[in-house]
Amino acid sequence: MQLLSVNLGRAEAVPYTDQPEGVTGIDKRPADGPVRVAAPWSKGVGASGLAGDTVCDTRHHGGADQAVYAMAREDMDAWERELDRPLPNGSFGENLTTTGLDVSGALIGERWQVGPELLLEVTSGRIPCRTFQGHMGEERWMKRFMEKGAPGAYFRVIEPGEIRAGDPVRIVHRPAHEVTVALQFRAVTTQRELLPRLLAAGDALHPEALASARKYVARYGA
Repeated sequence: MQLLSVNLGRAEAVPYTDQPEGVTGIDKRPADGPVRVAAPWSKGVGASGLAGDTVCDTRHHGGADQAVYAMAREDMDAWERELDRPLPNGSFGENLTTTGLDVSGALIGERWQVGPELLLEVTSGRIPCRTFQGHMGEERWMKRFMEKGAPGAYFRVIEPGEIRAGDPVRIVHRPAHEVTVALQFRAVTTQRELLPRLLAAGDALHPEALASARKYVARYGA
């Protein structure tokens, strides 16, 4: 289990985003050297947790509970075969491209040690947006991505550290529930009847998903 690459994005003007200035940092590229990772400010104020990485639309991306985004190379390889096109590391806008890890099968609240210092905690899956659709340039991309149900995972930073390609990744804590990233993703996208099950993850869950689950239970019951 290791990092294949640490990917950073720079602001680029594109025609397919609703970001007020028309720019996005979704097209990320592997960094040549080490990258410092630390907790940013809250969503709407903070951006990426990675030094040198640009998050342009802080209304919807970045912040403490979406500080780092990881995608499994194995899932990207499956998309390569389906789309019949190369997808280099960083193509999905992910900060970390991993190998040997079931990223979408990670538990909410699961903790990963990356390299010698960095400690991350899983919070949620990635929800596709218009910018992702435009960046990929594939017909019905958002719907296809949701149907696949392998969104990769967002993390908050528990302990900062420096990371680089080739660093080992160790799962150092797995919570005592069964709420995976994939389950959380389905609950907030295509199967909202699953929302009550998310409550088992408690405060480790991304606050927006937790609020959605609580609202659903208050209205419809568990």
